[in-house]
Amino acid sequence: MRTFLILLILLAAWGAGLLAFANRVANSTPPPDPPQADAIVALTGASLIRLEAAEALLEEGLGRRLLISGVNRETTRKQMRATLITDKRASADRAFDCCVDLGFQAENTLGNARETAPWVARHRYRTLIVVTADYHMPRALLELHAAMPGVVLYPFPVATEAVDARRWWASPDQARRLVVEYCKYVVILLRNELLSFSPPRQPTHATPPAPANAVGPAS
Repeated sequence: MRTFLILLILLAAWGAGLLAFANRVANSTPPPDPPQADAIVALTGASLIRLEAAEALLEEGLGRRLLISGVNRETTRKQMRATLITDKRASADRAFDCCVDLGFQAENTLGNARETAPWVARHRYRTLIVVTADYHMPRALLELHAAMPGVVLYPFPVATEAVDARRWWASPDQARRLVVEYCKYVVILLRNELLSFSPPRQPTHATPPAPANAVGPAS
């Protein structure tokens, strides 16, 4: 009986969390006046809408550079340019040629974070606009925050045809996608919480003492 009650409580908590997650997604919209940031990162997916939105932000001057993370390794820069820039606007050409970087290593959201972090560190960016699908944004922010704890992230969620967050329950495919996304979000949330309580790793070998005339790293 006790086991049944525990399972019932856990199921109720999971269901309440799913509804809260769906409501969060349904009420997430791109800010009418996006903030000025150092740079922009767009996380690839099935829809091009998020990439087009990120390219538009770059054209508006809301970031100095744009990283498109998770590009298919068989896609060339020329193909990506032709996909994103479908008209003859000179501003779009200039923005893509000078300020768009393509990342080919990421295969999932954790990979997006690991691909974005060194790019941000290399350019010494401190603020970043994150562009991805609205239902994917909560998990993306968790991974990016964990990889770059000192960087301020500005979410720019984009609605896609993959999930209508206001009527996700009306379609089996959309319901499955949202439920899977919520479960992944919970797993990452729990992982980050557990890691925050983990003691720091001890070095496997003692560090030899520095020579008396050694100069330490700049602080």
